[in-house]
Amino acid sequence: MNVFLKNKDYRRLSIANFLSSAGDILFYLAFMTYASKLKNYSLALSLIAISESIPRLFDIFGGYLADKTHNKFKNIFLMAVVRFILYGLVGILFVTNISQWSLVIAVVIINFISDTVGAYSGGLNVPLIVEVVGQEEFAEAEGFTNGISQVITTVAQFIGSGLLLFLSYSNLAFVNAFTFLFAGFLYASVGLRRKKEISFQDAQEVNEQKFWATMKSSYIQIRKSSGLLSVVLVIALLNGALSAIGSLLPIVMAAHRSTMLISTYSFTLALIGLIVSAGAILGSTLGLQLFKKQTVFFMVLIAIALSVMTTVAGLFANILIILPFYFLLAAVVSIASLKMQQWLVTTIDQKILASSVGLLNTIVMATAPVMTTILTTISGSTNVKYALLTLLVVEIIILFVAIKLYAKDKVNVEVKVPTVIND
Repeated sequence: MNVFLKNKDYRRLSIANFLSSAGDILFYLAFMTYASKLKNYSLALSLIAISESIPRLFDIFGGYLADKTHNKFKNIFLMAVVRFILYGLVGILFVTNISQWSLVIAVVIINFISDTVGAYSGGLNVPLIVEVVGQEEFAEAEGFTNGISQVITTVAQFIGSGLLLFLSYSNLAFVNAFTFLFAGFLYASVGLRRKKEISFQDAQEVNEQKFWATMKSSYIQIRKSSGLLSVVLVIALLNGALSAIGSLLPIVMAAHRSTMLISTYSFTLALIGLIVSAGAILGSTLGLQLFKKQTVFFMVLIAIALSVMTTVAGLFANILIILPFYFLLAAVVSIASLKMQQWLVTTIDQKILASSVGLLNTIVMATAPVMTTILTTISGSTNVKYALLTLLVVEIIILFVAIKLYAKDKVNVEVKVPTVIND
């Protein structure tokens, strides 16, 4: 909280990120609600989930391009404008007379392109935040940003659920478009302010290495940090499971409306978001203090166990059983993520920071589209119950793999994080 109040540039960057996230959530909720009403809702929801997960694989390229970008603020502004145009096009498509399935496919493609652009924007964002707040305050800044982002996400979900009662899908797409445009103006304002500061320009370092040379350098630095690579590999497996859970729950909701819905589909989707957000907020704001002495790997093991419990709860198709486990899972994953990010920032050369973050994100995210595609395909072709059972088996295997890696590497590295100051 303190870094947000005292650092004007970080405050503007944060608000820009908050705006774009809020717009995305508003439209995502609207699009999922629209897709859930189609005859073959399972296939439609699966396509949306796949289009959301695959672009995460491009973080490695987005980070590399970000490290080679000289004027990062200019480019992050341009990417915001591109996404404004893309979702403006989505808004226009919703008022045309094309068939429902043609519309869904078109929007899925546009969403895929937007999220791919977002991979580059995310790569640009990381070194800019580190440069603005410094390495020592990065964990505090990220903790605050993650916590507030979850609050905004939660509010946006409920606002979106309400707006669907009197606003069209087209209107919500335009709202999303303009949040990106406003975010772009905030990025530009910080860039213009920083451009006047010679010290900032001198401090910006640009990676001149080729792609594979950069990846090799990143890997060597990551490998030298004892236990970090093992943690990343386990988190990659865990992330695949979490992505699958998030993709299967909307399908469970559509298939078991009597036990899974509270009021309406969109409201229940927003409620799940609220629970996940509350857990993430708790983990981001208080988790680093409450679990300061625990290693990243310990938190990951707890997260895997909670993911197993969440999936088992999903098999009962009862929203009241699912929510408590999902809450705890979000909190623990948030803590583990912050600890890993701080570990990375204090380990990696700043010239290849975005590339290294992109490399780790790609490793972490690589399993998401694979598991999401496989499990949603199982759900679409057979029954969501079989997809959940398959996921449960995978999670149990991940738990055994994590325990084995933990014993092999004897990961006992205390991640030093600064004290988070909360108001």
